[in-house]
Amino acid sequence: MPNRTRDRRRPARPLPALELAARPRPWPRALGLTVVVLVGAWLGLLVVGDVRAPVGPMDTTMALRPSLTGGTKINVSPLGALTLDSHVAPVRLDVNVDQLDPLRSQALVNHPERLSGLQDEVARDVEHGTLDLAVRSGVAVVSGATALGLAVYRRPRRALAAGGLALALLTASGVAAYATWNPKSVLEPRFSGLLSSAPSVVGNARSIVTEFDVYQKELARLVTNVTKLYDATSTLPVYQPDPSTIRVLHVSDIHLNPASWKIIGSLVEQYGVDVIVDSGDTMDHGTAAENGFLDPVRDLGVPYVWVRGNHDSRVTQRYLERMRNVHVLDDGRAETVAGLRFAGIGDPQFTPDRSAVPGGEAAEVLAGDRLASALRDQRAAGTPVDVAVAHEPSAARETDGVVPLVLCGHLHHEGTEMLPLGTRLRREGSTGGSGLRAVEREYPAPIQASILYFDRDSRRLRAWDAIELGGLGLTTAEVSRHLADENQPGADGTSPSPSTTSP
Repeated sequence: MPNRTRDRRRPARPLPALELAARPRPWPRALGLTVVVLVGAWLGLLVVGDVRAPVGPMDTTMALRPSLTGGTKINVSPLGALTLDSHVAPVRLDVNVDQLDPLRSQALVNHPERLSGLQDEVARDVEHGTLDLAVRSGVAVVSGATALGLAVYRRPRRALAAGGLALALLTASGVAAYATWNPKSVLEPRFSGLLSSAPSVVGNARSIVTEFDVYQKELARLVTNVTKLYDATSTLPVYQPDPSTIRVLHVSDIHLNPASWKIIGSLVEQYGVDVIVDSGDTMDHGTAAENGFLDPVRDLGVPYVWVRGNHDSRVTQRYLERMRNVHVLDDGRAETVAGLRFAGIGDPQFTPDRSAVPGGEAAEVLAGDRLASALRDQRAAGTPVDVAVAHEPSAARETDGVVPLVLCGHLHHEGTEMLPLGTRLRREGSTGGSGLRAVEREYPAPIQASILYFDRDSRRLRAWDAIELGGLGLTTAEVSRHLADENQPGADGTSPSPSTTSP
C-alpha cells in the first residue's frame, strides 16, 4: 500500500513532441521527370531513331531531331542542303541523301520514259519511309526515356511513367506537325552550299507556277534534278531560264565595293539576266575621283538602269549618263528597257555634303509624290509603267496604287511588303556588303541581290530569287525562291491590278 501511494505522487513523464512531416514538393519532382524524359528521348532518337529508306534512285537516311522551329532539312552531300518550312513542331525532319543507287539511276538514264511514273514511286517511298520512321522514333523515345528513368530513379514505376510521357510528347509533336503541314513549302526552298549556284534544282519560275500543283510532282522533279546533279559529278547543271520570262537583277547600296562587279557579272551570266536595276548608293562620297569605280558597268553586257542614292552626287549621275547602255532615271522619267517600262527618281538628299542641311523624311515623301504624279501621267498617256525605282523606302511607298511594283534600297537589308493599295514594294539589301561599313559590326554584313522573274506578256512579277552571300571573309551562300501571292498554285489570278486602282 505505501508503495502505491509513492507511485501516485511520482510526476508523470512528458510525452514526446509531435513533428509535422514535411510535405513533398511536386514541382521539382515534375521538373526533374521532364528533364529525364527530354534527355532520354533525345538520346533514344540519336542512337536508334534513324531509318534507311530508298527514295526513287537514291538511298536516304531519315531522322527526327529536336527543334524549336520544326521544318525539313534535306542534306545533299557534298552539294549542300535545302531547308523547307514544311511544318511547325518541336521536331525537325532530317533527310540525308547518302548515295545514288547506280542500277536505279542508270535505268532512268537509259529509259527516260520511266521518269513519267517517278512521282508515284517517290510518293510511295516517302510514305513508307515516313511510316517506318514514325514507328522507330516511337520505340526510340520510349526506350530512351524509360532506360534513363530507370537509371536515375531506380524504380520501375517511375521509369514506365517517363516512357509513357515521352510517347505522349512525341504523339503531340506528330499531331502539331500534321496540323501545320505545308506541302507547298517545297516551292520556296532555301539553298545552301553548292546548291545555291544551281537554282534550277526546283525548276524555273514559270514551271513552278503552271505545272507544280501538288507536292508529289514537285518532289519527283526535285529527286530527278538531284539525280542529274550527281550524274554530272563535278559539273553543276547550267541554269536554263524560261524564254517566256524577263529576268531582272536588282542590286543596291554597292558603296564602292569592287568585289560587287564580279558578283554581278557572275549572276548576269548564270541567270541569263536581261537588265540590271541599281537603286542607288553605288558610291560612298560621290566625288569625281570615285568615278572610275563605275567603269566595269560597260562590260556587264546588259542594260543598266540606275537611280541616284543619298551617297551619289550629281557628278556621279552625269558620269553615268554619258556611259553607253546605262539608263539614268530621275524626276519620274520613264524608259522601256528589255521589254519592261521603268520610271524612277533620284534621292533628293546628298548625305556626304555637310554644307547642305538634309531635308529628312519630308524631302523623301515629296520626292515620292513627284514620282507618283509622273506615274499617273504615264498611265493617262496610255504608257503605264511596270516598275518604279527609288532609293529610299519612304519615297517608294508614295507610289502605292499607281504601279504594280516599286524597287528601293537604302536600309541594307532585303524585304518585301504589299502596300495598302496593292503595290508590291521590294527592298534590296546591300550588294556591296555595306562597303567599308562591313567591319563596324561583330559580324560582316552579307552581300545581297535578287533575280526578279517577269511574265513577258503581262509584264507582271511572277517570282524572285533572294541571293545572300557571306560578307567580308565568309564563304557562305544561300538562295531562296519566292512566288508572288497571286501566282501560287491554285490561285485564280483575278486580283485587281494596282495599275488600274484609283489613287
